[in-house]
Amino acid sequence: MSGTVEQAPRRVDFGHGTVVIRRRRWFALRWPLRSMIVCAVLVVLTVAVSVWAVTLGKYPVTVAEVWGALIDDPAVGFARQVVVEWRLPRVLAAAVFGAALGASGAVFQSLTRNPLASPDIIGFSAGSFTGALVVIILVGGSFLQVAGGALLGGIATAAAVYVLAWRGGVQGFRLIVIGIGVSAVLGSFNTWLMFTAKLEVALSAAVWGAGSLNGTTWEQAAVGSGVVVVLLVGLLGLMPASRQLELGDDAARATGVRTEPVRLAVVVLGVALTATVTAAAGPIAFVALAAPQIGRRLTRAPGVTILPAALTGALLLAGADVTAQRLLPVAVPVGVVTVVAGGGYLVWLIVREVRRRA
Repeated sequence: MSGTVEQAPRRVDFGHGTVVIRRRRWFALRWPLRSMIVCAVLVVLTVAVSVWAVTLGKYPVTVAEVWGALIDDPAVGFARQVVVEWRLPRVLAAAVFGAALGASGAVFQSLTRNPLASPDIIGFSAGSFTGALVVIILVGGSFLQVAGGALLGGIATAAAVYVLAWRGGVQGFRLIVIGIGVSAVLGSFNTWLMFTAKLEVALSAAVWGAGSLNGTTWEQAAVGSGVVVVLLVGLLGLMPASRQLELGDDAARATGVRTEPVRLAVVVLGVALTATVTAAAGPIAFVALAAPQIGRRLTRAPGVTILPAALTGALLLAGADVTAQRLLPVAVPVGVVTVVAGGGYLVWLIVREVRRRA
């Protein structure tokens, strides 16, 4: 016989839960059953929250009208303008950018093997914000120029933190402490930039700097979503090698992993995800910190994994945006909601880590 040899999916219990295995001639895929169920539930919840967000507002629409607008039914009339042109870009951006932040947080928590490691804690978000601010205030560039500035700022900050933390290798706790210091310095520089800018530019930069999806256009949502999807595909391709790095460099090299090139590629992709979100919506804090750990606890996985973290991040940011827009007495930037919720989570996480290490 020629061609591929395929077996029906089967379930095996490895002690950490049931795993669905699908074998072909060239490869075998292992899907933890609990992770599959959790990811499916997260997708359903994110879609439900997104649809709910589209129906809310001063001009309320029904779910039937939302569906009619999506299929271009002329009977829905003005509701199509409300749904497709005004609300859908923001809802799409919330889900996609939340997924990007969740995946980025998972990258750094996996590399450092520390739940406190996330782009907003170790300074990479601040670096992206600095790069974007320089373009906005000093150059007054377009969206793509701001995105480029955010990417360069994030990568430069990551390189600086990495070099400063290097002592024959990068230890997770040292990286976090140095990253916090670099973030504080960049925060002061960003404040100085806004004080020296023109008033109208400084005001718009301050609102954007709080992390806001207000005024999100189809151009921003489409370009940002396209970049995020490409980066996530690249990141998922590197995940098997990245998971080997969690065992330590020596063990990873023994399994054939080129540790430094893989680590560099994963860091660049993680920073690029954060920079893309920062360029489009400003620095949205704490989603990258919380989503990987929540996803890990939901799936009961032995380590931080990308897909549950990304889907958890999508749900968190979609829910936070609905809260910021519709559920508070006054509409606020979504970053305000994530900071309030994430601050409590960060206190709990620090207390938990201190007790665990005591």
